[in-house]
Amino acid sequence: MPSPAPLKILIVDDEPLARSRLRELLGDIEAQMPNQVVAEAGNGLLALEVLREQAVDVVLADIRMPGMDGIELASHLGRMTSPPAVIFTTAYDNYAVQAFDLNAVDYLLKPVRAQRLLAALQKVPAQHPDPALLAGIGQEMRGSGRTHLSCHERGRLLLVPVSEVLYFKADLKYVTARTVEREYLLDEALTHLETEFAERFIRLHRAVLVAKPALAGFEKGLAEDADAYGWALLRGVPEKLPVSRRQWVPAKAIVKSI
Repeated sequence: MPSPAPLKILIVDDEPLARSRLRELLGDIEAQMPNQVVAEAGNGLLALEVLREQAVDVVLADIRMPGMDGIELASHLGRMTSPPAVIFTTAYDNYAVQAFDLNAVDYLLKPVRAQRLLAALQKVPAQHPDPALLAGIGQEMRGSGRTHLSCHERGRLLLVPVSEVLYFKADLKYVTARTVEREYLLDEALTHLETEFAERFIRLHRAVLVAKPALAGFEKGLAEDADAYGWALLRGVPEKLPVSRRQWVPAKAIVKSI
């Protein structure tokens, strides 16, 4: 009977010693669970670069890392066509551990033990946690929203830095994110984006959120503008965004305060 193919594993941790420790443990359990560490990465952004070129079965991801943490990484992985299983590693983080227990998200407490790692890998392939759930856990844990949004385009996962988004516009099931360079089609809910990024974006209209730094000024609407009380002018792009009567005063106050 042929041997099972080894699990391809990506280790993601900003501490080299922690990555080395996981490599050693994976070597210790290789006879019971064949595995191959195909790459390492120091944060979520670097991990996504690896995954653009190399498919893996399992990602072992630390929770707290600079640049992009493990929870945000997992939320982006969940949007892949065939996402790898994710097992979090963490020093005891009360909120994250409680949230993981409640939602059946697998995690390993540091210092990781060989038998616990083996038990986690034996459950692979595991159902990947919902990206929206992970975004909520991450926001509560770090006190802010994601650093990036993600979307599919021509079979590839694209990352969109939140700091570059000028506005979000809802259209039926999807939301368009506009940067100076181009538009991206997101599978996100406008209400969720409004809550997650409340410090950076303000609602102009039932279908539009705009980044506060992107606002350049306003024009009063004409009588025939049935869907807009006025229009917001933006920095860096020529288009104007509709502003509802209800949001006219709050939006103008934002510009005055910048």
